[in-house]
Amino acid sequence: MDNIISSTPPIDIDLALLSDILLDWYDVNARDLPWRTPPHSNQFSDPYHVWLSEIMLQQTTVASVIPYYEKFLNRWPTVQDLANAELDDILSTWAGLGYYARARNLHKCAQIITNEFHGKFPEDEQELVKLPGIGSYTAAAIAAIAFDRKATVMDGNIERVMARLFNVTTALPDAKPELKKIAEQMTPDHRAGDYAQAVMDLGSDICGPKLLKCTGRCPWENYCISNALGTSEQLPNRLSKKTKPTRRGYAFWAEYKNHLWLCRRPETGLLGGMMEIPSTDWIESDDWNDVPTPQIPIIANWKETHGMVRHSFTHFHLELKVIRLELLEMIDLQEGDWFPFSRIEDLALPTVMMKVIDHLKEPVLDL
Repeated sequence: MDNIISSTPPIDIDLALLSDILLDWYDVNARDLPWRTPPHSNQFSDPYHVWLSEIMLQQTTVASVIPYYEKFLNRWPTVQDLANAELDDILSTWAGLGYYARARNLHKCAQIITNEFHGKFPEDEQELVKLPGIGSYTAAAIAAIAFDRKATVMDGNIERVMARLFNVTTALPDAKPELKKIAEQMTPDHRAGDYAQAVMDLGSDICGPKLLKCTGRCPWENYCISNALGTSEQLPNRLSKKTKPTRRGYAFWAEYKNHLWLCRRPETGLLGGMMEIPSTDWIESDDWNDVPTPQIPIIANWKETHGMVRHSFTHFHLELKVIRLELLEMIDLQEGDWFPFSRIEDLALPTVMMKVIDHLKEPVLDL
């Protein structure tokens, strides 16, 4: 491997030596995770297990993922089982993990693997990245961990480790190409899967975003330029984030005896394909005074609940006021359907809608 001339101060480092040091550390300190095979086990991880775990781990912590991963494997032990499952069952089992497009793409990808690849995952990054829901990071992870291909896995943890190891001061996201180039040069020709998981573990357990455990714990402690310069805690640099906007709207809770009115959201877009308590458009606004009075979907005596439901998505905060209608007789609906309360837990209701349900424990006001 070529040596990297680091930015500040210039220094030559034997990258092959660094890789071997990290692998030696991983052999002793590898995390015990249900989708992993231990280092030096002479077998590679099942690509179905690697793929399923990596999709779940996007935007989600390991601790949160493990019970979902185990639940999925119990219900659908193979990719063919997942391909043959009903989407609603997948969405329902996924409920609580968030970012539901991942679950829809999981189903689509499983069907393609089953029908077009005869149940076997492609081994090449370029083929993997063509599949629904698989980006460059996930493709590299599957290629390296499941097939031991020399592939460079790059996520936020690894960007942080590389920025600190070589004291890269360029702010993210502008630093991404520079950090990717460094990571590629660091990837060894042997044990690519173990190396990828080793860097992930290092970033997760030792070189964390806020808590650094450098002294006596990090295998690269004596080679880390930012550690020598005392700049580790300031890296990686990031451009200032814009303040999240707030969107506001109204949710319509209509019930008849033991039934609740629910609709399905469009397949594309936010919470695509999920069941929901019907609502108005979520309008970006600085104040509730800017939100139009809702157009009531059923002419009847609606009542407004106290307070509101608050939820945060990746790019915006949401505030919902909930108005409620209790009907004495069931009526035909132009869209959606009536669902018994006993089935609510079996439906694919996103977290924000479960918050609406919890909110309905509050007393109501006449509109």
